[in-house]
Amino acid sequence: MLGPRQEAQSALFYDFSIEDHIPSDHVLRAIDGIINLTGVRQHLARFYSSTGRPSIDPELMMRMLLVGYIMGIRSERRLCDEVHLNLAYRWFCKLDLTDAIPDHSTFSKNRHGRFRDSDLLRHVFEAVVAQCIDAGLASGQRYAADASIIAADANRQKSTPKADWDPEGIDPEDAPRAVREYLGTLDDAAFGAASAVVPKFISHSDPASQWTGARGGPAFFAYSTNYLIDTDNAVILDVEPTRSVRQAEVGAVKAMIDRVQKVHDLKPERLIADTAYGSGPMLDWLVEKRGIAPHIPVINKSGRKDGTFERADFTYDGENDLYICPNGKELKKPLRAYQTGTSGANKDETIRYRASKFDCDICPLKQRCCPKEPQRKVTRSIYEASRDVASAFSQTQQYTISCRLRKKAEMSFAHPKCIHGLGRLRLRGPSRDHGSAMTLPAMLVALMTNLSSPQPPKTSKS
Repeated sequence: MLGPRQEAQSALFYDFSIEDHIPSDHVLRAIDGIINLTGVRQHLARFYSSTGRPSIDPELMMRMLLVGYIMGIRSERRLCDEVHLNLAYRWFCKLDLTDAIPDHSTFSKNRHGRFRDSDLLRHVFEAVVAQCIDAGLASGQRYAADASIIAADANRQKSTPKADWDPEGIDPEDAPRAVREYLGTLDDAAFGAASAVVPKFISHSDPASQWTGARGGPAFFAYSTNYLIDTDNAVILDVEPTRSVRQAEVGAVKAMIDRVQKVHDLKPERLIADTAYGSGPMLDWLVEKRGIAPHIPVINKSGRKDGTFERADFTYDGENDLYICPNGKELKKPLRAYQTGTSGANKDETIRYRASKFDCDICPLKQRCCPKEPQRKVTRSIYEASRDVASAFSQTQQYTISCRLRKKAEMSFAHPKCIHGLGRLRLRGPSRDHGSAMTLPAMLVALMTNLSSPQPPKTSKS
């Protein structure tokens, strides 16, 4: 029998609870049981006036931002519409059916004001990491570090060649916000001071971004996001944005290691990274200044392609500070007396050892050693002792394990890019990228790791 037509009829009273309509296995219910945002209001208290109209609850805005990331909603306008319509989103944001949704412009004003000035997102991120540590998901014994390129919100066609770029001619009063932030980071080690090399092109809308062709295709403007991973359960311990240049990325790892030790009192036994971090100064910083074992491939450019002897064919005598050539002759440092007390290092931080011209002239191996030079020269880095330590670690079984664990850093980059579509930044300027476009995804990855990782059994203390 054909049933009656279903027509909407407004009831006078409703007995309705949002709590009853959220499935027990919903991802937002799982996150709500772990995340703790009670400290947000206290952290932002000094950024609000004591008079005037009551503001939007900052915890509500943080919860809405979490919903946007988890559900892949990048537009703030659409985020407000979805929270208005979706019961699960309303429940997670602690909103009733009759509660109003904040206007989308509220997010922009707070991103550019209170959130950035107070470094709120980093505060929340560090609170999430502390939860992971308390739950036993991060021991701090082994770190993995890596960088990933994220395209900037900049048109590659609207740029200026480096020969025509004059930052001193920019008037900060008339410049857009991203340009003013660029001017403020010219002396920052992660941006302007990272490298003296000027990029081939500079973007008009976001000049702090780096012109790069690292992906092998057409060049584009980009930033680098740097992660410091605890390899136990791939928990992200810290995140730092920089220019897409190797010097800035190496410096970011140093800053993150020191910051994690200061905030969470964690110091690793070893650092796992790829060859980009295998320079002499970086290895020396790890070995001599921080006492961290570098499980990093050493950058070695001493190889030769002409078939002559390489530096590895010469034996170093540490006691006498000299090299022994394949024919048994000595290569020594110059005996010049320096008035300034220098150790004899060159500008490239190497020391040159030379053989005797008399020994080389009568040597039967000269054609295989220095056929076009009167005497053989071998250079040694002033950080060679730390390089030797890293090379020794590369021969161990633990190093082989570290090479496999290094993939966890790549997985952390793939998650926000492939699953949540965060392969391109939505905001411009280094300060804004630091506050939202990079820190928030890292914070959520750490939070989702906390949810998905098995909880270790709690042991009773006697």
